[in-house]
Amino acid sequence: MSLDDNSIPIQPASPAEESPASPVVARIEIAPDLRVPWTWLDLFLLAVLSLVATVLFRLLLFGAFAKFGIAPVQIQKSPALFGLFTLLQQMLLIGALLGYLAAQLRVNFRAPFWRTIGWRGFEPGQVPVALRYFGFVVFGFAIALIVESVSLRFGNKARLPVQALFQDRRVALALMVMSVLVAPVFEETIFRGYIYPVVARSYGVAVGVLGTGILFGLLHAPQLWGGWLQICELVAVGIIFTYARAATRTVLASFLLHVSYNFFVSFGIVLVSPWLRLIAPHR
Repeated sequence: MSLDDNSIPIQPASPAEESPASPVVARIEIAPDLRVPWTWLDLFLLAVLSLVATVLFRLLLFGAFAKFGIAPVQIQKSPALFGLFTLLQQMLLIGALLGYLAAQLRVNFRAPFWRTIGWRGFEPGQVPVALRYFGFVVFGFAIALIVESVSLRFGNKARLPVQALFQDRRVALALMVMSVLVAPVFEETIFRGYIYPVVARSYGVAVGVLGTGILFGLLHAPQLWGGWLQICELVAVGIIFTYARAATRTVLASFLLHVSYNFFVSFGIVLVSPWLRLIAPHR
């Protein structure tokens, strides 16, 4: 099926069933932003690649650190080394997965990477484009403010695994910068650009929005394990991001929300709160 085809067959009729009064093929319309060339098999392969790459990069980094006389035990015990190790591992994984997707679209599907995966400008409308940019940025800040306020009021006192990454200030600053400049590009490309269209095309936009948003939140759960409220909040945030992507038909909308949200959580809160409250704002 061509990418330019806006419908797919769902129930072919047999020759005996064909008649002038009934259609030969029942068809269902597919929104243009959901007409992507990859399938569930490609999503499965991406998941496998992610797991394999995570293990491989971990072993490679252990070997690289060992060249400098740094054993795995030292990495676990040193906040600075552990944070640096995690940062390097994440950067390698991001580069590998984005490189894989770019190669897949270019080689297998003969399609431009960014536009095909959902990075398009806003569609023409009554609201000026500049105002829409501003609106999504403000809305991202508002979401972050609500989430942090709820955490302050109702969050528990459990120590979260992600707190271990913020014990060294230099590493913490690097991770905060990465969360604003790198993570939104990567995560929006993977979740709202690559995963969402397949789920929405298969089960409908509503399931696509809920399913992708829930997956987004749950894949961040290991970092927040023990902070059940924070995990639920991140699931809700993921659903909001995906809804913005679905409503506007572009990853750009969820990206703007994501960047402004992460900026507020990473830098806005720290201006008025201790470092620890950035991670566990209930304290």
